[in-house]
Amino acid sequence: MTPRNILLLHTHDTGRCISPCGYAVDTPNLARFARGSVLFRQAFDCGPTCSPARASLLTGQYPHQCGMFGLAHRGFRLFEPRRHLAHFLSERGYETILCGIQHETDGPAAALGYGEVVESAAAPAGADFCRKMMVRDLENTAAVCDRLSRNHDRPFFLSFGLFATHRPFPTEPDAEGNPDFLLPPPPVPDTPECRRDWAAFLTLVRHADRCFGQVLETLEKLELAEQTLVIVTTDHGPAFPGMKCTLTDHGCGVMLMLRVPGMRGMVSDALVSHLDLYPTICEWAGLEAPPWLEGRSLLPLLRGEAGEVRDAVFAELNFHAARDVQRTVRIRRFRYIRRFDSWPGTILPNIDDGLTKRFLRREAGLENRPRGPEEQLFDLFRDPAEGRSVAEEPAYAEVLSLLRTRLSEWMTRTDDPLLRGPLRAPEGARVNRQSGREAEEEDFEEAEA
Repeated sequence: MTPRNILLLHTHDTGRCISPCGYAVDTPNLARFARGSVLFRQAFDCGPTCSPARASLLTGQYPHQCGMFGLAHRGFRLFEPRRHLAHFLSERGYETILCGIQHETDGPAAALGYGEVVESAAAPAGADFCRKMMVRDLENTAAVCDRLSRNHDRPFFLSFGLFATHRPFPTEPDAEGNPDFLLPPPPVPDTPECRRDWAAFLTLVRHADRCFGQVLETLEKLELAEQTLVIVTTDHGPAFPGMKCTLTDHGCGVMLMLRVPGMRGMVSDALVSHLDLYPTICEWAGLEAPPWLEGRSLLPLLRGEAGEVRDAVFAELNFHAARDVQRTVRIRRFRYIRRFDSWPGTILPNIDDGLTKRFLRREAGLENRPRGPEEQLFDLFRDPAEGRSVAEEPAYAEVLSLLRTRLSEWMTRTDDPLLRGPLRAPEGARVNRQSGREAEEEDFEEAEA
């Protein structure tokens, strides 16, 4: 039987900001990959913050089901690590290999089921943090290519995570990214500082494209491509105000491409969720899907047997640096967001530091911006930037009622702990005060008894 390998390539904080999704950035390797894969234009994560998004993708459960309410390095933990995809595949005979980033545990990767970790060498001393991480990404790329070239006596699951495109960004954009000729997408303002910030971000997007290009080229040269399901994705939106940590398309929309041996390339506008990857892998590998999975296999879409596999996607926020409890449901035309937190203003610790944040604090009073009503409804056909809620407009009363019900039913079906009262961080977790300014400030909430 032909081995059914799985290669998962993932970045930090990229959203859909690659050329196959229409952004003005040159990513030739991902563009080439897109032409031979299935590109999902309407793919979403389950929570626009690092550990919850990744935990959902790799356990097949929503953050509140798998236990990842916040960041792993801040004290949040999976309820059942053995539900991780690496554990599942390892128990079914797969080599399970990790290289680079994982954010589902702060402990050893073996706890997630990885049998092998491919480590890179240390980055040069004296380099700034961004440069160190770019070097680390390049070293990890070489390590992955080397690992692929070795003999495989079993099918493999290899997860390769880049640190890019996480902040901090390069101090100077690369030569391809002249800020004067860029237009940042909404909700990033078009100002010199913000253009410079966006140019630095795109420098890392091109860096990620080069790293993934080397891995994909190696897969072809080794004649492994026809035996390997390749998935390219990211955890959530870019680290700009109004994107990462935001329950809109800016925060929850993700790049997602699948190359399935024997299946033609195509573009799909079907609504899909990160949750759908685990059951897709199970079906493609011929494995019985475990009962806890919340997603649906995408293979019927790829085979042309169905035009869609779901009519809604759901996501949540609980904790990032600080508490911010929200839930959302998105259907094709509308997004409904409900906030379960009384803090009235912007939660600054949940916005990564950078030029755009500093500009908005200085010039637009970011910390004094009101958060808006408890309920928000966006008409994505009329307002694709999700800038104005129509929840109070009588013409949308029926849609508002429908999506309230859909969200409530989802929370009940998935046993959302919010139904039993306010969320509490686990003992020992580090959660910034909502009144703070930066995540790096050691201004933490007091632990609840």
